[in-house]
Amino acid sequence: MPTPAENLAKSLESLEKAQAQGKVAIRSSDLPRADRERLLKNGFLEEVMKGWYIPTRPDQPPGESTAWFASFWDFSADYLKNRFEDEWCLAPEHSLSLQVGNRVVPLQLVVRSPKAKNNTTPLPHHTSILDVQLAMPAKEHIQQIGGLNVFSLPTALAFCSPTLYRQNPTDARAALSAIPNASDVLNILLEGGHTVVAGRLAGAFRNIGRSGIADDIVDTMKSAGYDCREEDPFAAPAPILFQRTERSPYVSRMKLMWEMMRETVLERFPAPPGLPKDRNAYLKQVQDNYVTDAYHSLSIEGYRVSRELIEKVRQGNWNPEADEKDRELKNALAARGYWQAYQAVRQSLTLVLRGENPGAVADEDHGIWYRELFAPGVTAGLLKPADLAGYRTDQVFIRHSKQVPPSKDAVRDLMPALFDLLREEKEPAVRIVLGHFMFVYIHPYMDGNGRTGRFLMNVMLASGGYPWTVIPVERRDQYLRSLEEASVNQNIEAFSELISLLVTATMEGKPEAT
Repeated sequence: MPTPAENLAKSLESLEKAQAQGKVAIRSSDLPRADRERLLKNGFLEEVMKGWYIPTRPDQPPGESTAWFASFWDFSADYLKNRFEDEWCLAPEHSLSLQVGNRVVPLQLVVRSPKAKNNTTPLPHHTSILDVQLAMPAKEHIQQIGGLNVFSLPTALAFCSPTLYRQNPTDARAALSAIPNASDVLNILLEGGHTVVAGRLAGAFRNIGRSGIADDIVDTMKSAGYDCREEDPFAAPAPILFQRTERSPYVSRMKLMWEMMRETVLERFPAPPGLPKDRNAYLKQVQDNYVTDAYHSLSIEGYRVSRELIEKVRQGNWNPEADEKDRELKNALAARGYWQAYQAVRQSLTLVLRGENPGAVADEDHGIWYRELFAPGVTAGLLKPADLAGYRTDQVFIRHSKQVPPSKDAVRDLMPALFDLLREEKEPAVRIVLGHFMFVYIHPYMDGNGRTGRFLMNVMLASGGYPWTVIPVERRDQYLRSLEEASVNQNIEAFSELISLLVTATMEGKPEAT
């Protein structure tokens, strides 16, 4: 007679086989009933709707949103393919956002399909899918992103609602910046005789500084006998102009966010004191702050069954609560890694205090900070040396967040661009707030992004002569909410105010974390 542990191990093997096939949306038919019920009872599965499930972590409390937000896009791809086979496509507005790297989980995902019944399917945490019987783009104008059928970028621009330009100008401008020439959209406009759309696109391209494309659209439409009247669909001038095609729309989007957020930061931040005359005194104060500065990482991975876990369960060695000795070891290694990273950051501060460009220093040194954070884990055999080599090679998720960080490929474009922005930025306050925010928004590592982002913030603080500032654990919820607001709604106000408040209190000798 198999033991309960052996039965659970067998059920986990069934789940592992399903995941090995690339399945995130687990259907009832994918698992035997006994396995499904056992996995549900032990917290390895969560029901999304009747007959559909997602893998979860057994140590997550009931009702937590992380597993769902982490699974949303992959679940949607599997679910929609099951319902509509290949005859479906996300709405042009969703398609455009995904094309430029905006992977925020929407409250309602709109899907077009000839098989649609104009129904809304409720999903966890106040999300839903609305399927509508609207025209699909031609097959040659459909692309796939992460298993999702989407409008190609030129086609999405041609068919998206005009309200997109006012409600989501950052994504719209990033999409426009990625179009190399007018021919990419003209064939769509001419084929359908879309004169109003042509005028709107011409005005949109001129708004971002691409007047050549705007002129080509208007002139070509008129030469084909259409009355094309240019109209700017944006509510305001572009914060930056794109004189040429940007290689990565992800980078364009980040540059637009940076410029859009600058003034909000500057309005709320105290004036910089200037580089301190006594560098040694500044560095001593930094060292004195070590104990209170430690802060745990914010990033997590999506849950996936491993062979190691299956064997632990089979042998009866699995405990949902972390083993106390393992926990103590990991805490000790984390503390040692933080100390080593802190010393490396102090070396970076020395260069900044001497007047070197803080963006260049951070670009050169941030990899060292990260490696020092996790070097003790390699020494102890818990991590492989390869884990410390460069940026992440897999997708990562942020606990409780609707913001899904950019893909591993996009990170390679975004990180150099971020440090270019830091190099070129003249205002210390902007480097402080946006440097930290953009770093954790990109989430370049599998772990340690929060800690490394706060190191970056403090190096930028030193560049303006501000004191080393601690974000206290008591402010954790406010801190995370303000980062989420900036990530999801591009509203940096709350985050700027929080960092400004903490910096001001520290300058006045009244730091909240002591």
